Amino acid sequence: METRQPAVAGLFYADDPTELSHDVDRLLHKHTRPTLPGVRALVVPHAGYAYSGEVAAAAYSCLTRGAEYKYILLMGPSHRVPFKGMAVPESGAFMTPLGDIQLARAQIDALVADGLVHYNVAAHYSEHSLEVQLPFLQRAEIKAPIVPVVIGDASPEQVATVLLPALEDSQVLTLISTDMSHFHSYYEARLIDGHTHKRILAGAEDIRPDEACGCMGLNGLQHALAQSSYRMHLLQHGNSGDTAGDQDRVVGYAAYAVY
Repeated sequence: METRQPAVAGLFYADDPTELSHDVDRLLHKHTRPTLPGVRALVVPHAGYAYSGEVAAAAYSCLTRGAEYKYILLMGPSHRVPFKGMAVPESGAFMTPLGDIQLARAQIDALVADGLVHYNVAAHYSEHSLEVQLPFLQRAEIKAPIVPVVIGDASPEQVATVLLPALEDSQVLTLISTDMSHFHSYYEARLIDGHTHKRILAGAEDIRPDEACGCMGLNGLQHALAQSSYRMHLLQHGNSGDTAGDQDRVVGYAAYAVY
């Protein structure tokens, strides 16, 4: 089967393997909190590493280095291709400058057979929301094939049908990719995102696209969590004005762990 080539290497993160390894290791080593046993899911941002990498690393640092999973369910929004439902690729692996990550084809094909997702190569071809997570998994030495799902127009109930079995399986890790508010001033963004964080922690399932671009996955996760004993915990938040961006038009980021 074909291997999906990286779409944003050299743009969102370094395309040189040595430089990329150094960048991700530096971000991960900034966090000294102990790993969290029993993490079932992480919510992570997906901007360029110079902007959101430190917040993303706050999530990945929760994982035990070298941990092994049956597979990782990776869900993020479609930024370029509009469609209804949820899309999976037909490739056998996703490539990054650090090497290939295999896809869990049996799990992917089973989701298609059950009518929960559909094959859509175009939805994955240029999508960055899932791709930027992969070098973090590689440098944290997380050993697992992935089930990459790009979400189009889908209800929380639809997304939860894919998420809930993963949450219930202790051998599966789920990653939900989203940024927060976009293109407000620094202090306005802090107010907007602060309100959104309160709603997320209260279990809201109606987060809007202007509050979180990956709201479809986020709302689906909340719907699934309402049927489980797991809860969302905020690890870190910030925006591009805290890192490499100016403070006139910022993008918000947050890291959550579910345990």
